[in-house]
Amino acid sequence: MACVITAQRIADLIEQAPGWALVALTVPQERLRAAARREVAEHGYSALYQPLNVETGQLTLPL
Repeated sequence: MACVITAQRIADLIEQAPGWALVALTVPQERLRAAARREVAEHGYSALYQPLNVETGQLTLPL
């Protein structure tokens, strides 16, 4: 099942982004704000577009 992109899903992903990046979005240094924006964007992108079942032929290990 494909991931449906909704405003709520995006809000949840922003909330789950690394804490340093969320805090750094508000600092006065432009370089640090840019790094924080990039980190939050990469976090959201990887969560939304990561491959779901890369190795479907792999057996699961019993826990």
